Amino acid sequence: MNFFVAFGIIMGGCLLAGISSVILLRPPSSTMISIADNIKVWAMVAAVGGTIDPFRVIETNFAEGYISPAIKQIIFFAGAFAGAQVGYELIKMICKGGVD
Repeated sequence: MNFFVAFGIIMGGCLLAGISSVILLRPPSSTMISIADNIKVWAMVAAVGGTIDPFRVIETNFAEGYISPAIKQIIFFAGAFAGAQVGYELIKMICKGGVD
């Protein structure tokens, strides 16, 4: 779920930025790549559900010796990172016209 939320944030934000750059008579591809790069971290934060609570879960569970919930949170972070990165690479590939 976190993968698709982060992916959707990147894709939606970049597509809206592309539309707004066309309205403002600016090149959409450079705007979309710039926006995709800038919102990767925020897409991860939004997908995981905040900045402090998941880290607090990891910290308290490791301190108490419970590893399973901490590993679950780390997997959530990894999924959100993967979704944001795939969205960024897809936008980059679309805007540059193919694979490098």
